[in-house]
Amino acid sequence: MSTKEHRFAAVDLGASSGRVIVGEVAPERLTLHEAHRFPNQPTRVLGTLHWNILSLYQGVLEGLKAAAAHTAGNGLTSIGIDTWAVDYGLLAADGTLLANPVHYRDARTTGAAEQVAKAVSPQALYAATGIQHLPFNTVYQLISAQGTPALTAAHRLLLIPDLISYWLTGEPGTELTNASTTQLIDPRTRDWATPVAQALGIDLTLFPPLRHPGDPAGTLRQEVLAETGLTTPLPVTAVGSHDTASAVVGVPATTPDFAYIATGTWSLAGLELDAPVLTEASRAANFTNELGVDGTVRYLRNIMGLWMLQECVRAWEAQGSTAPRGTRGTTAAHTDLTALLQEAAQATPLRSVVDAGDPAFIAPHHMPDRIADACRRTGQPVPRTPAETTRCVLDSLALAHRRAIDDAARLSGRTVRTVHIVGGGVHNALLCQLTADACGLPVIAGPAEAAALGNVLVQARAAGAITGGLPELRALLHSTQPLRQYEPTGDHSAWDRAAARLADAQVTRATTGLGDEEEPCA
Repeated sequence: MSTKEHRFAAVDLGASSGRVIVGEVAPERLTLHEAHRFPNQPTRVLGTLHWNILSLYQGVLEGLKAAAAHTAGNGLTSIGIDTWAVDYGLLAADGTLLANPVHYRDARTTGAAEQVAKAVSPQALYAATGIQHLPFNTVYQLISAQGTPALTAAHRLLLIPDLISYWLTGEPGTELTNASTTQLIDPRTRDWATPVAQALGIDLTLFPPLRHPGDPAGTLRQEVLAETGLTTPLPVTAVGSHDTASAVVGVPATTPDFAYIATGTWSLAGLELDAPVLTEASRAANFTNELGVDGTVRYLRNIMGLWMLQECVRAWEAQGSTAPRGTRGTTAAHTDLTALLQEAAQATPLRSVVDAGDPAFIAPHHMPDRIADACRRTGQPVPRTPAETTRCVLDSLALAHRRAIDDAARLSGRTVRTVHIVGGGVHNALLCQLTADACGLPVIAGPAEAAALGNVLVQARAAGAITGGLPELRALLHSTQPLRQYEPTGDHSAWDRAAARLADAQVTRATTGLGDEEEPCA
C-alpha cells in the first residue's frame, strides 16, 4: 500500500444530476471534494423520451476541468465512471452515435415482455439470468428496437457508463456489473447468457468484450486532455459502473449480517451474497441477482424510491403550491423541503399506504393524483395536503424497505441484524427513522455519496493506494465517514397491521387487474 496521498476522479451520473467528485485517499484517510455538479434533464422528442447524452458528456468534461484545477492539473491518479443501468447508445462503424439514448421511462417497451415470453418463458429467463422483471430491462428495450434503422445500422452497443468511457478514451468495453442488469448475463458464469440471446435474436457481438471492476479501460485522448487541462498519461479505470454496484462497495458495514438500501430516485434494498438465488420463489418475489464487485451478487429488489416524492414536488410547483420549490437530486437540503418533512413527521402515521413497487408509479407527471387514486382504490383515506401525501410516500417506502429485507433474508437463508442506508436518502431523517421503525432493526445512515466513494475505493485499490478486500475497504469508510444511527421506536405492531393491509390490497390488484390500465412507462 502506498503511503502518499492519491487523488481519483469519480464521474457519478444519476437520473436527476451528474457530478464529478475528487476522492483523496491515504492510509486511514478518505475525503471527497465535489468538483462540479450538473443537471440531468431528459427531453421528449417526437413522442420519445431521450437522455441528453451530449449535455451529460459536456458536464463530465467541465467536471474533469474543475478536478484538474482542484488538483493543480497533474494530481489525479485515475478516473472511474458509474451511472444508472439498462440504457445504451448505438454506434456506427466509425464510432458515430446513431441516436440519442432512449430513457428507460419511455413507453416503447410496452408489450415487449409478452413478446419475449413467447420465445423464452419468464421462468426460463429468470433461471438463466436471475434478473427481476422490470418493464424497461435492456432485453425488452432491444426487442422493442428490433427492425429500427438505428439498431439495424449499429456496429456497437455501449451501456451508458461504457459510452462515456469510450468518448474519453476511444477504447470500447462492457463493464460486468452494469452488463448484468441487461438480463443477458448468466450470474453463475459471470458471462453472457448466449442461449437466451440466441432465442431472442439479440446479437451479442454488438457488445464489446467484458471488463471487470479494477481493469484498465484506456487513457484519456489528447483532445480530452487539451479541453480539461489534465496531463498525460491519465488512465480510466473500470469500477462498479452500475452506480448501485459502487454504492454497495460504499456501505460501511463492519459485519456480514447487514442489509443495504441504496436510496435515491430508486430504493435498491437487499443483501450482498456470494452466489445467486435462482429459485422460482425468488422469481415470484421479483428479486434480482445483479453482479457486484469482487465476485459478489447484489440480491435486491427495485423499489420506486424518492422518485415518488420528487414527482410530487414537481407537481405542486407546477400548481403554484406553497410546497417546496426545487430539489437537489434526492436530498432534503432545501429549507422548504425540510419544512415539508417536518409537517409530514407530525401527520397521522400509517393513515394511508401504497405499494411502492406498483408500476403505476413509474411514469412521470401527476404523482399526487396517482397516489390519491391508489388510496381510493384500496379503500383508504385519500391524502388531503402535501404533508399527508409526503407521509404516505415515506410510510410506503419504509414498508417496502421492510418487505424487501424480510423477503431477501427468507429467500437467501441469511440473518439480518443491521440495515445500512446510503445515498441521497440519508439526508431524509424521517425516512431513515421510519425504516428503522418498520424493520424493527437499527438503521445506520451514511454515507450520502456512497456511489462516488465506492468508485474511488475500487480505483484506489487498482492503483495500489490501498489494499484488501471489501471488508478492508469498508473499514476505511467506517472510520472516516460521518454516520448516524437510528433505533426502532414506537409500536411495531402498527407496522404489522399496515403491512397486512397493503398485502391485501396487492392481492386485490393482482386478482382483479385494478390499476392495469396505467401505462407502465411514459
